[in-house]
Amino acid sequence: MTDTLFAGSELLSADGLGPWPILMRPDDIINLKAATHITGRTEKTIRGWCKQFGIGSQACPGAPLEISAPALEMVRRGDIAALELLREGRRDHPRVKRYFDHLGIVP
Repeated sequence: MTDTLFAGSELLSADGLGPWPILMRPDDIINLKAATHITGRTEKTIRGWCKQFGIGSQACPGAPLEISAPALEMVRRGDIAALELLREGRRDHPRVKRYFDHLGIVP
C-alpha cells in the first residue's frame, strides 16, 4: 500500500528505508497520548502510521514518540498529496497551510 501511495515521490529513499521523515518544529509535535485522543485511534494504529508514513520520530528505543500533528491530520484525512508537500518542506503551500491553520499552528 505504501509503495502505491508514494509512487513517483522524489523523497523516497532508494535503499528501501521508506519515505523520508517529516521534519518537525517544536510547535508541530504531539505525543502518542495526544495523537490517540485527537484521532480516536489506538496507539497501535498511530504507531503503524508513524512507521508507514514517516510522520513520527523516536530518538532511541524507549524514548518518547514525537508525532507531527499536521502530518497526522493529513494521514487521517488520506491527503497524501499534502503529506508529500510537507515532506518537501513546502509549509506555505495552500494545501499544507490549510492543516496548520486548522490546528492553530503557525507554518
